Amino acid sequence: MKYLRSLFITAISLSLIQCKTFTDQNKLIDPLVNTDSLKQIEERIRLDFSVTEEQVEELIKERTGKYSDADKSFWEENGWLEWRLLDGKKMYFNRAVSNLILIKKFYDEKDKRLVEIAADPEMISRMKHTEEILKASVKSSDPVLPVKMEITYTITVIPDAVPDGETIHCWMPFPKEGHQRQNSADLLSTSEKKYLISPEKAIHRSLFMETKAEKGKPTVFQATFKYQSKGQYVNLSGKMIFPYNKSSDLYKKYTSEQLPHICFTPDIKRLADSLTSVNDNPVETVRKIYLWFKENIPWTGALEYSIIPNIPEYVYLNSRGDCGMQTFLFMSMLRYKGIPVRWQSGWKVPPGDKNLHDWCEVYYEGIGWVPSDISYDLQASDVKELKEFYISGIDSYRMIINDGISGQLYPAKKFMRSEPFDFQRGELEWRGGNLYFDKWDYEMEIEYVK
Repeated sequence: MKYLRSLFITAISLSLIQCKTFTDQNKLIDPLVNTDSLKQIEERIRLDFSVTEEQVEELIKERTGKYSDADKSFWEENGWLEWRLLDGKKMYFNRAVSNLILIKKFYDEKDKRLVEIAADPEMISRMKHTEEILKASVKSSDPVLPVKMEITYTITVIPDAVPDGETIHCWMPFPKEGHQRQNSADLLSTSEKKYLISPEKAIHRSLFMETKAEKGKPTVFQATFKYQSKGQYVNLSGKMIFPYNKSSDLYKKYTSEQLPHICFTPDIKRLADSLTSVNDNPVETVRKIYLWFKENIPWTGALEYSIIPNIPEYVYLNSRGDCGMQTFLFMSMLRYKGIPVRWQSGWKVPPGDKNLHDWCEVYYEGIGWVPSDISYDLQASDVKELKEFYISGIDSYRMIINDGISGQLYPAKKFMRSEPFDFQRGELEWRGGNLYFDKWDYEMEIEYVK
């Protein structure tokens, strides 16, 4: 049975225990049951699972036409139509039906996928851009094709989310500087005169501001900044791959578990071992695992990460996930196989297709850190390097905000974050507690500068 109580207790308690342990959460119920964090997790679950069975059935009919009770049972049993039992009532994920359509299409129309990709204007534009990166990277693997952007980022808190006169603290995303693929970050204006930008060494790059709430009015935080991003392709074919220095700090750090979402559960170990051979070098291992994702893990909309006890296991058991969820499983498998890999995330920002996005970087001894985007599809090309570009390449349209997960915000946040692991949309709080995503909205406007 899918009980709400055990789910939100697990989400809190799992950070305190090994992620491979799933059976003893009830021992942790009593000391945790009255905590503020536990109440927040319950509220977040209720927000994500807010669609009734009657509503979901009507949505399925509208989107897919006729279906049988047997169809619905199959979808639910296989996790294609996601639900939870809340207060004795079956409640569905608010993106359950749109995810069902994506999953059905992935399995029912696999043979048509590359044909559809080849005709998709967004994919055509992406492939043209990555082809230019390939051409510019023939002699060198250094970043190429710079794109300059001016960003206006706005966070709007709904009226009366915070009492009149109380101070709202806001952490907004800000681009990393000094990265080989991203530089020249320059703050142009802010809605508040006083602000703090986190140090470059911080895991999450943020811009902090605060202001007082006014009764009946929205509270708006805004910043405009510019930066430059570059693409990169590293052709690993034929390159000498040296053995890893397993005594180095880099190797130890980036091949370790980082609980709860970078972990080596029995399922993850079995899966990684089944796809690879002990004789594979790191390039072969990465490619085999990457290609397995393309055939087995469709992209779907995600639950909020703070209510998922173990994201890699979730992806494994449900055979689906969004970019960050896929990246967590990908990284867990690679680290288990002894290949250093680190998280990277922020936004994808190509014209007409901006969105939150997560990817990673794989370390090859003698070559260095190489970008890899597990949730981007294979491209519709007969040229292997172009088709598999995103195994060891990345486009120029990115905004890097994070070089890791679960870092400390600057200045430190007092209450539990809305997103405890990643940092892309921002975070807000006041002295009365955290402001969750239902209390505010965000918007990014992009101007491409020549």
